[in-house]
Order: sequence, then C-alpha cells, then structure tokens
Amino acid sequence: MDNAAFRSFLHVLPPVEFACVYGSSLHPSNHDKTTMTDYILGVSDPKQWHSEITGVADKIGVGVHFNPFVTWNGKLFKYGVVRVHDLLQDVQYWEKFYLCGRLQKPVHVVIDNLDVYSTNSVNLRAAVSAALLLLPSEFTMVKKIVTGQFDLFHSMYKPFLEEYEAKKLLRLTSTANDQIHVSQDCDLSVACSLVSALPPSIRSQMSMKQGEKTKLRETGRVIHDTKISSRENAANCLQRILRRRVMVSSARQAISGLLAVGGVNAS
Repeated sequence: MDNAAFRSFLHVLPPVEFACVYGSSLHPSNHDKTTMTDYILGVSDPKQWHSEITGVADKIGVGVHFNPFVTWNGKLFKYGVVRVHDLLQDVQYWEKFYLCGRLQKPVHVVIDNLDVYSTNSVNLRAAVSAALLLLPSEFTMVKKIVTGQFDLFHSMYKPFLEEYEAKKLLRLTSTANDQIHVSQDCDLSVACSLVSALPPSIRSQMSMKQGEKTKLRETGRVIHDTKISSRENAANCLQRILRRRVMVSSARQAISGLLAVGGVNAS
C-alpha cells in the first residue's frame, strides 16, 4: 500500500494529529491483500474521539485503546488511539514503556501535525544506548534477525550509530556477506555516556539502585548523575528495570483490553 492508500482509511475516522502504520503491512515482501493494516493514532482528546472506552485505557492500561478487525473498503484494519500528550511522554521519557517500543521499530508516518517523528529521535538514541550497554563488546547485526525489514531498521538507526562512531564509542565494519560488525569501547567512561542518553525516569531508577554523584558545572549548576561502579553492574541494573517495565506495561494493556471488550459486549 502506498501513502494514499494508508490515508484513505483515515478519511472515514474523526481528524487525528498523528498517524503511523506499523507491522507486517510494511514488509517489502508482503503482497497479501488480506493482511490487517495496523495504525497508531494521536488525537487531542481521546475521550471525545472515542467515548468512555478510552477512559479504561487511561486509568488501567497504558493510555492506548485498540480497535481491531475493522472492515472498510474490503480490507481489514486495526487502530490504536492515544492522547498525543501521552504519546510524546512515552516517546521521550519511557513512562509507560509501550508506544516508545512500538516507535523503536519501523513505521510509516501518514500524518504528523506535531512533528512526533522528529521528537522520536530522542527515543531512538536512547534505544541505541540501551542496546549497546546490554550487548557484548563485539557483535554482528545479522539480516535474518529482522527479515524483510533490515534496510528499514538500518536507515532508522544509522545516524545514531554513525554519531557514536564519530565519538569513538564504537567502530562499524562491513563483512563479506553484507553484515555489519560492531566493536564497542567498554571503558567505564563510555558506559557513563551511554547511561546519560537514557530517559530521565530510567536514570532515576538506576540512581536509586546504584547511587548517584553530583557534578558542579562552570555555570555553577549542580548536576546529578547515576553512579556507575562498572559497566557490568550498570547493564544488569538496566536489564532488570527494562524487564520490569515491559512486564508491567504488557499486563496493564492486556487487562485494559479485556475490560474494554467486556464493556463493549455488555452495551
């Protein structure tokens, strides 16, 4: 489907401030016309846009109400509605750790009145930093891991990998079979740089577990940084925090979905 096809479904919905398509419909090799097209929609007022069902997503879930199996013009669609403010908060601060994860994967932006795509660069840089901290000193980006979407992933993250390569935090080399080999500096100072690129809420949790240190800048401003005793400890701490957030986020959204469906069926 091209951009016009993606936009055509939006014409039958109330106006939105942001819309992107994600999932299998973006795979270059996917020619199945019956595949469901998945959307994330950002709106100013979800309650007005989607009545009281969104209230369940706000209070119990992660702020997103999904409506699947919508048939229109002979095609199957699913869309998720979220308040734009909540979308931006999750993208920048990983507060609910749900939509930020979705936007760390390839999406096709259809509408973007508030420049969410540019704001998402904060999310992508944090994702790269977290991944590098959790990965070994040397690894290879293998195409089969993201079959059908390797080029999309590469174009998304290439600017941040090149930025870190310019800062001497890692080195990128191409192999004979068109894979990318990554060698990274595992010095403690590099680990500190990676942690500093993580969202504030993640750094705050790490500081609670690892401790914090203060720095006095030339301007006289006091900066609070996460205290890191070793790269390994920082990686283990980050892994526990992210695992917990994923578990809580998935559970909340699952419960929200069940209650929303129950409310619809009961009405």
